Amino acid sequence: MFNYLIVGCGLSGACCARLLAEQGKRVFIVDKRNHIGGNVYDSYNEYGILIHNYGPHIFHTTHKDVWDFLSRFTKWRHYQHRVLAHVNGKFVPMPINLDTINMLYGTSYTAFNVNDFYHTVKENCAEVNNAEDMVVTKIGRELYELFFKEYTIKQWDLSPAVLAKEVTARIPIRYNRDDRYFTDRYQGIPEHGYTKMVEKMLGHKNISILLNTDYKDIKDEIRYENMIYSGPVDYYFDYKHGKLPYRSLKLEFETYDMERYQTVGTQNYPNDYDFTRITEFKFLTGQQCAKTTVAIEYPAAEGEPYYPIPQEGNQQLYARYKKDAAELPTVHFIGRLGQYKYANMDVAVKDALDLIQDLNLPSDRGSCAAV
Repeated sequence: MFNYLIVGCGLSGACCARLLAEQGKRVFIVDKRNHIGGNVYDSYNEYGILIHNYGPHIFHTTHKDVWDFLSRFTKWRHYQHRVLAHVNGKFVPMPINLDTINMLYGTSYTAFNVNDFYHTVKENCAEVNNAEDMVVTKIGRELYELFFKEYTIKQWDLSPAVLAKEVTARIPIRYNRDDRYFTDRYQGIPEHGYTKMVEKMLGHKNISILLNTDYKDIKDEIRYENMIYSGPVDYYFDYKHGKLPYRSLKLEFETYDMERYQTVGTQNYPNDYDFTRITEFKFLTGQQCAKTTVAIEYPAAEGEPYYPIPQEGNQQLYARYKKDAAELPTVHFIGRLGQYKYANMDVAVKDALDLIQDLNLPSDRGSCAAV
């Protein structure tokens, strides 16, 4: 008898498994893929270059408890990500900062007066209703069209005018020359890769793992008391209310016989080409070798479910599944797919830490059947 059956061996499932195992719980974790780690899985290609098989993952967080927990299973390569965007024939810093403005417009603004520029170009909206409104009220129409409009259309196959404002709400606008993509206190890449980190996390006598298996094929054969489910919530309920829509990615990996292919970790292409960005892995991993490998990202309608599509109708559909989930006292839904939300890696870990803490609370503190 297992205390917990955990569906999904990505960060959410692996974190939950380790925390429960350390409490003396017997855990059985199952994943349909042939590897651990979920979307953070990385591996060495034929040239010995460590690549992120499901696209680039740069860890960053403001949560000390998340950083401390993961640091038990890895040392970190302290890395701060930088991105350039190709607009008007130039590569300029992204997020938009002081240098971006001066490079595009041939101006000489400083941190003390660049706000004057933003003030003259931003639009006033009586109400911010969508992703387009969110940007133009900050930086105006021209910069919106240069950096966000076409990129968003490629990414979502939808106009920003019909996407939820949260899509662009998190995008920072800088008033200084800080060209780091993230400014979180804790940033880095696992020293030996994400797969090794997850492997150490799962290395506990109370954890059993089964790969290449759909949990529905074995759930009636495994005796367990509770389930933690990080797969697609609509699949759990056999799509009874309909299928939740996602956007996916098609990744092309190219290896070049050169030390460096580009000047920063990622270059965005908002307006040119069908792809959205190119990431060079050696910037992330710090490897030293004569060749280099990049990942070219093409947004796609079909494939692995990467991004829940942020539209009101989709949230209304998810709300029906969430209501069903709340009626299952021994099943706990977690992760990007289980909760139908876009979540960075640190949020996935934080949610796992919080879930296990809640499971340990006395019953009179309230139910947490569906997270």
